[in-house]
Amino acid sequence: MSLRRILTVDADMAVLKQVSEPVAVVDDDLRRLMDDMLETMYAAPGIGLAAIQIGVAKRVIVMDLAGKGQPPAPRYFVNPEILWSSEETGPWEEGCLSVPDIYDDVERPIHVRLRYLDYHGAVVEEEAEELYAVCIQHEMDHLNGVLFIDHLSRLKRERAVSKVKKAARAEA
Repeated sequence: MSLRRILTVDADMAVLKQVSEPVAVVDDDLRRLMDDMLETMYAAPGIGLAAIQIGVAKRVIVMDLAGKGQPPAPRYFVNPEILWSSEETGPWEEGCLSVPDIYDDVERPIHVRLRYLDYHGAVVEEEAEELYAVCIQHEMDHLNGVLFIDHLSRLKRERAVSKVKKAARAEA
């Protein structure tokens, strides 16, 4: 496993806006990618990461929603799709490793049903609610070239990108 660089909106917006391609087969190469993604996500630290965030335009997500003090609970999603979303929505404060240190409320369906391939290529269908539903929708947005700040007003979005650019300049 190896750490990968997480792309950010200040320097990598064009890549982050790409629509990711479906995966043809879950094989050892893809599992190595998912292992690298998970290690990168843990090191960041974060709770979810889409392959496009490390510059790989494949429909792959890793996630771990285990709380502090709980054992790791990694999840892998290949070619995820939402089959159903509740009409009921709710706000949830979101952040993103590609938009560092920016947080804001995003309104999303609070319950979804999804289908995906797991780490071994098996088809999984399940329900997701609350944090899990929010996180999977957030990460699936990445697969379609959408960032959480795209759900905000134009002014909030521009301010967020500006803050990230300013912070990157200060680090340089």
